Amino acid sequence: MIAYALYPAASKAAQALYSLVVSQARHPAFYTKFGIADTVDGRFDMIVLHVFLVLRFIVSQRETRENKGLAQSLIDIMFHDMDHNLRAMGVSDLQVGRKVKDMLRAFYGRVSAYETALTAQNDQLLADALQRNVYRNVTTQNANVKSLVHYVREVAALSTAWSMADLRRGRVSFVRPPCVPPCS
Repeated sequence: MIAYALYPAASKAAQALYSLVVSQARHPAFYTKFGIADTVDGRFDMIVLHVFLVLRFIVSQRETRENKGLAQSLIDIMFHDMDHNLRAMGVSDLQVGRKVKDMLRAFYGRVSAYETALTAQNDQLLADALQRNVYRNVTTQNANVKSLVHYVREVAALSTAWSMADLRRGRVSFVRPPCVPPCS
C-alpha cells in the first residue's frame, strides 16, 4: 500500500475502492458480451471508466479536505498500479515515465469526455466517447456500445445512493453488467 502523509485514512479507503473498481472492471461480461478487447488497453479503459464514476460521485459531494484527499489518493493509487504493471510487463525504466504520462493525459481526456456526455444527458455523446476510447474506434456491434452506455447510466444512477461515509470506508457497489442482446 502507498502511504500518503497528508491523507493516511483516505489512502487506505482509496486502496480498498481501487480494488473494488479493478474487480468490477475485470468482470468477464465486459470482454465476452460487450466486445471490449481483453488487452492491456481494454482493461485500462475499463478501469478508467469505473474510477471516473467513483470520482464523479466524490466531486458531486460537499468539497472537503477529506473528500479531495480521497479523490487524489484514488488517482495516485491507480497510476502507481499502472506504473507497477508496466514495469512487470518489462517496460524499461526510461519508458515507464513517458507511458504513465501518456496514460495520465488519456485519463483526463476520457474523464472530460464522459463528464460532458453525462452532464448533457446525451447518450450519443456518451456512445461516441465510449466508441472512441473503450473500443478504440474499432468497428463493433452497435448493441455493444448501447449496452455499455446503458451500464454507465445505471452506475451513475446507482451512485446517487452511495454515501461518502461508505466511500471513506472503502465501500462502493456497482450494478452487474447487463447482457448484450442476444442474451444466452
